[in-house]
Amino acid sequence: MSNGLSDADMAKIDQHLAATDDLLDTVYPGDSGARQPVHTVYVPADRFTPDLASQWGAQALAAVEAAGGMENLAAQVGIEPGLIGDVAGRVARKLATEPIEDLRLDFEDGYGDRGDAEDTDVAMAASKVSDAVASGSAPPFIGIRFKCFEKPTRARGLRTLDRFIGGLLEAGGLPDGLVLTLPKVTTTAQVEAMVIAVAALERAHGLDAGRLRFEVQVETPQLVLGADGRSPLAQLPVVAPGRISGLHYGTYDYSASLGIAAEYQSMEHPAADLAKQVMQLAVAGTGIRLSDGSTNILPVGERAAEAWSLHARLVRRSLERGFYQGWDLHPHQLATRYLATYAFYRDGYTDAASRLRTYLAQEEGAVMDEPATARALAWFVLRGVQCGAIDADEVTADIGIRVDALTALAHPRLADHALARA
Repeated sequence: MSNGLSDADMAKIDQHLAATDDLLDTVYPGDSGARQPVHTVYVPADRFTPDLASQWGAQALAAVEAAGGMENLAAQVGIEPGLIGDVAGRVARKLATEPIEDLRLDFEDGYGDRGDAEDTDVAMAASKVSDAVASGSAPPFIGIRFKCFEKPTRARGLRTLDRFIGGLLEAGGLPDGLVLTLPKVTTTAQVEAMVIAVAALERAHGLDAGRLRFEVQVETPQLVLGADGRSPLAQLPVVAPGRISGLHYGTYDYSASLGIAAEYQSMEHPAADLAKQVMQLAVAGTGIRLSDGSTNILPVGERAAEAWSLHARLVRRSLERGFYQGWDLHPHQLATRYLATYAFYRDGYTDAASRLRTYLAQEEGAVMDEPATARALAWFVLRGVQCGAIDADEVTADIGIRVDALTALAHPRLADHALARA
């Protein structure tokens, strides 16, 4: 059979698609497969102590006990009866051993304007974070949120970032799970400025290029829809390739910017859903993770039961919509964060495991899954393992593979890159 396409034709096509190939490699590399925390806890920076995580865990457990125990709370917030015993036990252990997965020391709204006194608190924060990491009491992910890059606060935010990084390095080094948060972004230029800043810090301290990554808070309408009628969100991975670790939706700043009355500001407002759907579209395939916002209805006092139920429902809602992380503002919210999260994964695990086993065995089943669906199933199970809702030995017993093979199935491009390097 003769070929109609010559070598010259093939070369011309390759040349025409070279820019596309480069874009896919640099901007759309896919997810890394690394652990994503299920939440982020924010506390004013000057209130952080190395044992803060264990304090929050103890407060959460005490509140649950006062409310009748973990199984009672699980039933109260709508966990399926068949899951209550397993989920309640797992959550109790989680709160005792790793109550906070991601902690942000806040130098922004939760801290306020304290002038040059902030320098002292930055130095103390760096020292205490280093102590917590050294003692093993720090959450797996930890860092700061500094002030935004709008003109009135830009110098202060950069000074705090600079001093915090320097303080960590002087105290022993950067934590593996270091996270930096850039708030109130309105333009891609502010993100480009952040890239300039972290690249300069890397050079100044002899760090590997790309070591300092950061997350962007989506709190302004201008970042969702720009002045030119396009979404700047979609340009963020292009102007800062490999630098952005996540996009975090800011419930209350964003809602207030749209003029939504305080009573109706919520993670489930239609305006919030629109913004978050644009976020999903903008970074699909880039490896940038997504986080939903928070609810300020706290489970304390006479309305604690109502607030717990609301929080559990909102967490589940976010998970079902592909937002696997959110913000928690109070120790008592930890219980419902993990109850809702663990129930989500336990509820879907049996079916996912069965379909993956059938897919891997190339057997016919009630559902014929495509490779893309198999990846999604594997990713679902992997997330459950990473947060503690599913055990690694369950994966081996029920699916027939180890977690490393599950990771390769969920993220095949990682496996391809590993083979290429070998």
